[in-house]
Amino acid sequence: MFGFLLTLLILDALVLSTVVLLQAGQGGGLASLGGGTTDTVMGGRQAVTILTKASWWCGGIFLVLSLLLSFVPRGGNGSELQERLRATSPITPSPSPPIPLGGAPLAPPAGAGDASPATAPPPAQPKQ
Repeated sequence: MFGFLLTLLILDALVLSTVVLLQAGQGGGLASLGGGTTDTVMGGRQAVTILTKASWWCGGIFLVLSLLLSFVPRGGNGSELQERLRATSPITPSPSPPIPLGGAPLAPPAGAGDASPATAPPPAQPKQ
């Protein structure tokens, strides 16, 4: 089902691209902004041609097919690589020591194991 809808979507996209490219441009573009009226800026009302109707229909079909494809499950359970990855044993992350912003791993300062915080000298107080 997924492959069929995807094929229809690709064909519709090709037809939509062709129909849009075959339409005549309005001409002027941004160059028509030089003090003209709204009709020259917006292009006025044009006659509805078969190409205009075809572009609206192809655009609507493209949107509907895209929406349907988002709900249809893909065929199979995934690629061969995904199946092999599921078959292997799960990887358990090993705890690693935190690395500071400088890049070097944290290490206790030399001699830090000898002194306990209770016997360490108090920090110096600034004189007032």
